[in-house]
Amino acid sequence: MNENKAKSNQRLIRFLLLGAISMFGFGFALVPLYDVLCDQLGINGKTQNSASQYIDNEIDKSRLITVEFISQVQNNMPWEFIPQVNRLQVHPGELVRTHFKAKNLSNLNIVGQAIPSVSPGRGAAYFNKTECFCFNQQTLAAKSSADLPLIFYVDPALPDNISTLTLSYTLYNITDKGYVDVLEQGAAK
Repeated sequence: MNENKAKSNQRLIRFLLLGAISMFGFGFALVPLYDVLCDQLGINGKTQNSASQYIDNEIDKSRLITVEFISQVQNNMPWEFIPQVNRLQVHPGELVRTHFKAKNLSNLNIVGQAIPSVSPGRGAAYFNKTECFCFNQQTLAAKSSADLPLIFYVDPALPDNISTLTLSYTLYNITDKGYVDVLEQGAAK
C-alpha cells in the first residue's frame, strides 16, 4: 500500500512540475505570440522609434488622408500636453509639420517620455516621422512650457481602404530622483 502511495505521489509531483515548467514557458512565449497575432490582425499600432528619411515622393494630390492627434498624460504626471491641432487633412507623400504643447504645472523639474501608437494598426507602417519629440526624453523646468515638434508624412502606398490615421501619444513621467537632483543643482548655479 505504501509503495502504491509513493508511486502515486511521484507521479503527482512530476505532473505538477511539468505543469509549472509549461506555464513558465508559456509566459515567455506570450510576448512574441502577442506581437505575431497583432501583426497578423493589423492591430499593433507601433510606429518606428527613430527618424525616417523623407523620400521626395510624388505627392498624391488625388487623395486626402485625415490624421487625428490624441494626447494623454500618465495619471501622476503634473503636465498639460495637447496637440497644436486635433485633425489635419494631408496628401500622401506630403511632408507635414505640426507640434504638441507641453507645460509643467509643478514646482519641480520633470523628465517625460512620449510613447506613440497609430490606429488602425495596419496604418502604422505607412506613418513616417522624420522628426518627433517622442524620439527623446523631454525635460521641462518647473512651471515652464515647450513646443514639441512633429514632422511626418504618410506613405503614398497606404492602402486605399484606410482614409483616417489616428496618432496617439501617452506621456510618461520618467524622472528618477537622481536626475531631478542634478537638474536642481544645475539650475541653482
